[in-house]
Amino acid sequence: MSEVELGLAIIATINAAIRFSVPITLGALSGLLSERSGIVNIGIEGMLLMSAFTGFMANVFLSRPDVPDALQAGPVRLTLALVVALITGGLMSLLHGVLSIQYKVDQIISGTVLNILAVGLTGYFYQREAPTLGKLPNMISNPFTIADSWELKLADNFKFYLPYDIGRILFDKDVITYLSLILVVVVGWALYRTTWGLRTRSLGENPRAADTLGINVYRMQYTNLFLGGMLAGLGGAFLTLAAVGLFEQGMTTGRGFIALAVMIFGNWRPSGALKGALLFGFALALQNQLQLFGINFPHQLVGMLPYILTIVVLAGFVGRVQPPAAAGKAYEHE
Repeated sequence: MSEVELGLAIIATINAAIRFSVPITLGALSGLLSERSGIVNIGIEGMLLMSAFTGFMANVFLSRPDVPDALQAGPVRLTLALVVALITGGLMSLLHGVLSIQYKVDQIISGTVLNILAVGLTGYFYQREAPTLGKLPNMISNPFTIADSWELKLADNFKFYLPYDIGRILFDKDVITYLSLILVVVVGWALYRTTWGLRTRSLGENPRAADTLGINVYRMQYTNLFLGGMLAGLGGAFLTLAAVGLFEQGMTTGRGFIALAVMIFGNWRPSGALKGALLFGFALALQNQLQLFGINFPHQLVGMLPYILTIVVLAGFVGRVQPPAAAGKAYEHE
């Protein structure tokens, strides 16, 4: 493999890792808001899948010839499809809230219900190769060219060209990718620098004390569940409106469960969740990129990497991190 080919393979791997990390990051933020509010949410997988489906089907519907041209215009059509995906995630999260908060259903069972419901509904209404007018375009084009770059020699047989290669990493991304990075900062700031964040964290640690101070525990839990559901909806929308542009049955392939592992890995902090998502994104990227490096592994073994990493993370970190004390415990208002 030549120096140029090796450099291209590395850049492709980094870009693939970023692309794979986006829905995981958003799913982890969704779980973080839920568990910081005292509600365990393993239904993120179902939220991602259902939101991906409804966002795609909204795009399909608005792409029909009989739809007015004003609605078929790219920005309008894709914005409406994105809104549908966000609302889907929020509503599914509210369903989880009704089951686990109002009816005191075990939160693990409630989340499992969401996952099964999403698989069943998307499988039943699935339309193979439904046509659309396109997906979200890249938001910012790479302003650099080879002519603008200079050589950075890292080893005798390995060179990078900066800032061209860095431009290929920072630019040529869709709006949801950039938005996911912004949301990590915003959620982290809000969680530790605002009154809402203080109240949210108090729900996860001691809802009884929060109730005593006049905080409406149920209302805040529903609110945070809805916000978390919309974050998961954004992750689902990324899959069908930005990354692929199509919907396939079971296309989330466990990303919701990986998001939960990332949340634990990040110790229920947004910045830690982003780091974990990038790690898992890199593992997912290796499935497709190892051959670019001339490394031939059995594809079954390579496909197992993200899930092996999930098991290792859960086994290695679940006893070393401290979850919110009240997470998973139904609160009874006196």
